[in-house]
Amino acid sequence: MWPFRRAPTIPVLRLSGVIGTASPLRPGLSLATLAGPIERAFEMSKLPAVALVINSPGGSPAQSSLIFKRIRQLADEKKKKVYVFCEDVAASGGYYLAMAGDEVYADPSSIVGSIGVISASLGLDKGIEKLGIERRVYTAGTNKGSLDPFLPEKPDDIERLKALQRDVHDVFIGVVKERRAGRLRGPDAELFSGAFWSARTALEFGLIDGIADVRARMRELYGDKVKLRLVPLGPTGLLSRLMRTPSLSTAAFATGATMPPLLAADDVLSALEVRALWSRYGL
Repeated sequence: MWPFRRAPTIPVLRLSGVIGTASPLRPGLSLATLAGPIERAFEMSKLPAVALVINSPGGSPAQSSLIFKRIRQLADEKKKKVYVFCEDVAASGGYYLAMAGDEVYADPSSIVGSIGVISASLGLDKGIEKLGIERRVYTAGTNKGSLDPFLPEKPDDIERLKALQRDVHDVFIGVVKERRAGRLRGPDAELFSGAFWSARTALEFGLIDGIADVRARMRELYGDKVKLRLVPLGPTGLLSRLMRTPSLSTAAFATGATMPPLLAADDVLSALEVRALWSRYGL
């Protein structure tokens, strides 16, 4: 009788969605929610490899950095190679996450890049003036009320924001140059302009290592019998069942009750922000 042998297994961690907390009801990707799954991915198999599947238009620079660092820390500690596979989009913070990979691949139709920093808001000062609304703001600290959307823009506030953006952009550029050292092809002015490209152009620029999907590449490296095992992002066992108990919001919808107005409005605004991030890439 032949001894039982397990097929080689590659843990697959799927990072999909906006980075950072999108809303109270729609949490995004953050280190707080991913720390456990990331550790499980590096402990799940004896093979020296972990696969990340990324589908994200970006989001919080800080959370992008924290998730990236945790993946690289564990990769170094466990001496495992990280393979990244981009799906619809790995742009801005999504591309920052991709830099955790030792090798980065994409689908021919993937959108990759957007190595830049953006901040957007609305100017509502003229609108409230027409409505006869008086804005009253009291602060301790001369710059505490800077960039208030209900007040006219001030040149000093804009320059301060741009300086902050340059600092964050420099960090992003540094990570890309370090992780893609010797592979980048193209002028910095183009690569780090905030533009995004198709997978084939990204490959020409050296932003990715090839065009492939996770199953095909893992079989190429570890044989046709290799198994891909998805790492669950949520808790498992009894805790998982407790967490799946209908929340206040879902129970309210089920019974026809009304959600708290402030919570509902916040969720709607967050949903619009998320929609805007994805729609920037035609998705």
